[in-house]
Amino acid sequence: MHNGHYPVMLSEVIKSLHIKKNGRYLDGTFGGGGYSRAILSAEDNIVHAIDRDPDAIERGHKLAEEFSQRLHLHQSTFGDMYTLFKNESPFDGIVLDLGVSSFQLDQAERGFSFRFDGKLDMRMSAKGPSAADIVNTESEENIADILYHYGEEKRSRHIARAIIQARAQSPITTTFALADIIRSCVPRERHNFDPATRSFQALRIAVNDELGELERALISAPQLLAPGGIFVVVTFHSLEDRLVKRAMTQLSGKTAHKSRYLPVELDAAKENPFSLLYSKPLSPSEEELKQNTRSRSARLRALYRHDNAGAQV
Repeated sequence: MHNGHYPVMLSEVIKSLHIKKNGRYLDGTFGGGGYSRAILSAEDNIVHAIDRDPDAIERGHKLAEEFSQRLHLHQSTFGDMYTLFKNESPFDGIVLDLGVSSFQLDQAERGFSFRFDGKLDMRMSAKGPSAADIVNTESEENIADILYHYGEEKRSRHIARAIIQARAQSPITTTFALADIIRSCVPRERHNFDPATRSFQALRIAVNDELGELERALISAPQLLAPGGIFVVVTFHSLEDRLVKRAMTQLSGKTAHKSRYLPVELDAAKENPFSLLYSKPLSPSEEELKQNTRSRSARLRALYRHDNAGAQV
């Protein structure tokens, strides 16, 4: 997951973006600012950065000052990037890191992690229904579906039943309370994997509509790329990676059927304007895995827009 001190696969991201002077770049997941800092440091360029978390935007002001206001911060979701930038010049590079910021994981009161006992929240923007709202108000069937589809949790029905039984006694309001309920239903598979992991992931995805945001970004980002531009995505679990792989494969013309991700004007073009930068996703280096164990499931995929493709914004 995105770490404030160790931006995941940073060297691979920067290498993939081919940073150029006077370029325009979009960091769709500002978080701790690691990618933005590296892009700004590489050349004299402009970076627009998006984050839905007001705390991340607040932290970013210092970085903007450090780089003489070449960094422009936007409190929004990366799924809204097209709305934000459709009337501006296209970008030479767009990057998304789909992990949770370590700043969020390390704040007990945000409720993202069961390593700390905190309020069961998980909202990245501090708006809308929380994880506690879901586990205390949704039906058993809906809870089971969330855990199964977003967490790929095989014992989703057992966990949902246990949640319903527990909340009948008293509301489930803390991360420790929920984690204990889940652990009572799921046997430990291996010593370094907590049985609550998949369910917490599922709730976080549901609370923040993460897959919906990603779907919107996969449609928007290619339309915001300048000719020669590169779109880089770092994923952390199979659900995200499948979506990114499918979108990029279709955009690059590797599949026979029409792409839902390709803008109508481009779909009609005889020559496909996109190519995959790598035939297979990149993984973290052995050195990075030693430094930051959170990066172990990271995968990097990238899409290149041909120089001869007309800019479509």
